Amino acid sequence: MAIKFQYNKTYLQRLKKQLQVREKALPTLKNKEAALRSEVKKAKEVAEEFDKKLENQLRAYKHAIELWDEFDNDLVSIEDVELSVKKIAGVKTPVLEDVTFSLKEFSLFNKPGWYLDGINIVKELARIAIEREVFNQKMQLLEHARKKTTQKVNLYEKVQIPGFEEAILKIKRYLEDEENLSKAAQKIVKNRLQEMEESA
Repeated sequence: MAIKFQYNKTYLQRLKKQLQVREKALPTLKNKEAALRSEVKKAKEVAEEFDKKLENQLRAYKHAIELWDEFDNDLVSIEDVELSVKKIAGVKTPVLEDVTFSLKEFSLFNKPGWYLDGINIVKELARIAIEREVFNQKMQLLEHARKKTTQKVNLYEKVQIPGFEEAILKIKRYLEDEENLSKAAQKIVKNRLQEMEESA
């Protein structure tokens, strides 16, 4: 990325300020990137734990699969999922607060005795699946923010900071050369004036 500038002191000051801003921001960005990387790893581990937990629960109830054919699937439904927001390294992430279920009325006398257990099992499985989904979303949000932060770190570190340093150096050299030429011209004029005075 070529940095546009003019060979004068105003641009030199402007570029120095921009360089300073980036140099100050870089350590903060690197810390944010490290924090996000760590949080992504944690969220991924928790999501994998929920995957295993859900898999284990489903495996545990597999032995009663014949009974589930009798179970009324419309009996339990999710009424509401309550989420809150937690900021992690400046990124808003979802946090599961509560899951509200609604229960269709049924007669305990007309249904098998294990129906109440079945309702609790369905609620538990649904809650685990929802928590897993929330952590997957959290992981995706954090990963997206981490990628953006990494891009910004790379932009500052590999493109902008070296670009500003190079532009500043070019302006300084130009201004030094201009000053040297001006001094040399003044010296020549002074010498000529002295020669003219001596010959007169």
